[in-house]
Amino acid sequence: MVSPAHPVSLKDITLYQFFAPGGVLSRTHPGYEFRRGQLLMAQAVEQALEEKRHLIVEAGTGTGKTLAYLVPVIRSGKRVIISTGTKNLQEQLFFKDIPFLEQALFPNGEGKLSVSYMKGRNNYLCRKRLYDLTAMPVLNGLQEIEQYREISEWEATTETGDRAEIKGLPEASLLWPKLDARSETCLGQKCSQFDRCFITEMHRRASESDIVIVNHHLFFADLAIKQQAQNAPDAGILPECGAVVFDEAHELEDIAGSYFGISVSNLRIEDLARDVEASLQRNRALSAALSGALKSLREKSQFFFALLPPGDNRFAFENRREFLEENGEEYIGLDQSLKRMAAELSAMPEKPEEMFTFVRRAEELRVQLSFLMESEDPNTVFWVERRGGRSAGHGRQNVFLQATPINVAPILRETLFSRMDCAILTSATLAVRGNFDYIERRIGLEHARDSVLPSHFDYETQALLYIPSDLPDPRTPQFGSHAADCIGRLLRITRGRAFVLFTSYAQMNDMYERLLGEIDYPVLRQGDAPKNALLEEFRLTPNAVLFGTSSFWQGVDVQGEQLSCVIIDRLPFAVPSDPVVAARVRAIDSSGRNAFFDYQVPSAVITLKQGFGRLIRSLHDRGLLVLLDNRILRKQYGQMFLESLPSYKRTTDIKAVEEFFGVESS
Repeated sequence: MVSPAHPVSLKDITLYQFFAPGGVLSRTHPGYEFRRGQLLMAQAVEQALEEKRHLIVEAGTGTGKTLAYLVPVIRSGKRVIISTGTKNLQEQLFFKDIPFLEQALFPNGEGKLSVSYMKGRNNYLCRKRLYDLTAMPVLNGLQEIEQYREISEWEATTETGDRAEIKGLPEASLLWPKLDARSETCLGQKCSQFDRCFITEMHRRASESDIVIVNHHLFFADLAIKQQAQNAPDAGILPECGAVVFDEAHELEDIAGSYFGISVSNLRIEDLARDVEASLQRNRALSAALSGALKSLREKSQFFFALLPPGDNRFAFENRREFLEENGEEYIGLDQSLKRMAAELSAMPEKPEEMFTFVRRAEELRVQLSFLMESEDPNTVFWVERRGGRSAGHGRQNVFLQATPINVAPILRETLFSRMDCAILTSATLAVRGNFDYIERRIGLEHARDSVLPSHFDYETQALLYIPSDLPDPRTPQFGSHAADCIGRLLRITRGRAFVLFTSYAQMNDMYERLLGEIDYPVLRQGDAPKNALLEEFRLTPNAVLFGTSSFWQGVDVQGEQLSCVIIDRLPFAVPSDPVVAARVRAIDSSGRNAFFDYQVPSAVITLKQGFGRLIRSLHDRGLLVLLDNRILRKQYGQMFLESLPSYKRTTDIKAVEEFFGVESS
């Protein structure tokens, strides 16, 4: 690799001089190829930053979009927040892309870029909670004891407190939630460990950085906090900035909806009761009155959540008024028990600082419970979610009362787009039929520049899209057996090396059972191991086949022949009975628009583009895409899908598939 002899200032060269053949990138990147779309995107981002105008860009896989926005962001001299769809992409930017740019710009190591990254508080250790647990250990089993020992040793040396540094800590560790720095347990400046706090240090680094890398969950959590605090200067998590870049921007509506919504559960109330009880015991302050208040809170919570309407998974809570007429006493009882506990804590003489935090949490639960049960806000859908317990065949069931905005567009228009000088939205999947009308309408983005960039890949020669014309409609009982036969034949042609993606766990498990004894290749299934472990096994196992659902439709990158086929069972329409989807459909239809064509089809188009996007990840990839749902050919709306996909070569003939893989017809 040849490096420039002297440091390069991005302000002294043009974008063309950086990206073009013979430029800085070509001299520093070992796999350099000139990508016209990358240069065009960088120029569009630079113009948007200079003009203080919003920009939306669809940049297909292979464009190199991270450098296309990082370089103009650095050149701008502004503080910019970059928000990504996943923590994995966040870490790739911070630990791979930024160091590469530093090496390109400062080849002799004589400079650094001003960059930090932030995650949600529950990713970081709270030293006070760790020390409190040391003083009074409440550990369950050998596994928690071993994890506690490992975390204690790590705490003495870590500079960030980020749990990702502990490679052996399971994702579902039951100990970590007792130790993390979540906001509801935070004492702020009154904490004895404030000066050594990892959250304090993270905020300090961010306040001194020109570029702050976050993820969408943290960004919208911050935006929601600032809205609730009515933009108080010290509210929120993230520093003020001049611009924001949203990478994987197709996820914004759903993530914003979850953070501008409300959720109260029996788990959340039990967490409060447990934290209060542990603190009182630690401080030897558990009086008879407080013990009685805690007992009452637990009983009232159990009664109230047990009375909520029955149902599986997620369902609308449409009869709240009738529910309150029948069960008003239990609702008032829960409210009063929260009020009683807060009053008992407030009345404690010479109480520890954390008691004020518990009072605030109890009051917040009362306010949110009142909204969930009594609000008539027309832009909110109220619903119930049941997790675990009887429906899953184990343990106690947890019940969540939820409220979600039906339309986030006016909220984002007011809190984000009208207040931010420049918002840049990019993803490989934002356009439907070559325009951004759908996404702009859903998130309230107005008067933005837009661009659909040419792909760096030659899809017509690299990919073949096969749609079997003889399969039954996927909604019929006959579909399962016919689809299993078709998948089995395709996997024999491709010699495994495939993702088989489904729109539900039920369909995935049904097809897995049908094919398990029929496929002569190693078969992996989502849920049988953690996602990253499954992906690693897939990469390392020749001819493997992976059965997956929604989490494998996006954010997954397997290059080369190991993944030569992606099969999708049906058009990925959102479940129409889902309470949030159903409420949005009703709202759009009642406004005079057609929800099917304006919302359900475009949403499914973007999801399908994401799923198919797993296949071609480099110029050297080659493979087969299969959609087992021939409604895309038979129905009027199918044209919208076909016109939105890349220019894959298409066929309905299995013989063309065999020829593509050089297999003789069977």
